[in-house]
Amino acid sequence: MLRTPRIAFLSVISNSFVVLLKLIVGVITGSVAVISEAIHSSLDLLASLIAFISVRISGKPADKEHPFGHGKVENISGTIETLLIFVAGIWIIYECIHKLIYPEAIKFPFLAVAVMLVGAIVNFIVSRIVKKEADRVNSIAMKSNAFHLLTDVYTSLGVAAGLFLVYLTDWHILDPIIGIALALYIMFEAVKLMKEAFPPLLDAKLNQIEEEKILDIIHKYQDQFLEIHDFKTRRSGPNEYIEFHMVVLSHKTVETIHELCDKIEHDIQTEFENSHVLIHVEPETELQ
Repeated sequence: MLRTPRIAFLSVISNSFVVLLKLIVGVITGSVAVISEAIHSSLDLLASLIAFISVRISGKPADKEHPFGHGKVENISGTIETLLIFVAGIWIIYECIHKLIYPEAIKFPFLAVAVMLVGAIVNFIVSRIVKKEADRVNSIAMKSNAFHLLTDVYTSLGVAAGLFLVYLTDWHILDPIIGIALALYIMFEAVKLMKEAFPPLLDAKLNQIEEEKILDIIHKYQDQFLEIHDFKTRRSGPNEYIEFHMVVLSHKTVETIHELCDKIEHDIQTEFENSHVLIHVEPETELQ
């Protein structure tokens, strides 16, 4: 986890550079599209800062006040970031509609296209780095941040294409139409991201595939216990919490049962690196 905050901070640096570049060129060219992209990138910068802070907090070990750790900070961060994506989408649509009604001439269109392409290249490279690390540590905050950066790539390329087509055809309507289409796509993708970020705040269970993997691991040892029940799972940031009751034969020794539990926990934690497993053992007499 040591390198994770550093990679999260990389997106803060890249977004700061891109925002400054777009703002300067937006003012020089008088392009509403470029200025709106600068605002969109500003939201990305805010999202990167949120991700950076949340990753640092969620990485702290459990303490007296937070015995289950600080993992849900990432889910809160991811939820806020997806809401910011919606804000960006609505803002872009607003600016595009305004431009449809009041079209404006653009100065130095190739300068505007160039800065959009530079911003897209920078954010694409950084988004790949952040996404790779997010998948490695299963960080929802960094996944959200990587998606933010990728949406900036799409919108930057869309604005660049729109500005270039306007230059070639003088059809000013193309720029805002492309912008609206991209904004709708971004908001659609944000809905999917919200479905991943928000449910853990309500202690929703792991998905069906993950639970089936866990149950398959447990059932590898089914000849050594009678049954399991009260199987529960939940996610908190990058961590999975798994608990269940296991009924065993009464004559089994404590050492034998402890060894069995250790094997099950080890196998689950091999498959789910950040998992925390709690097994409550019951003797067979409690079934009667």
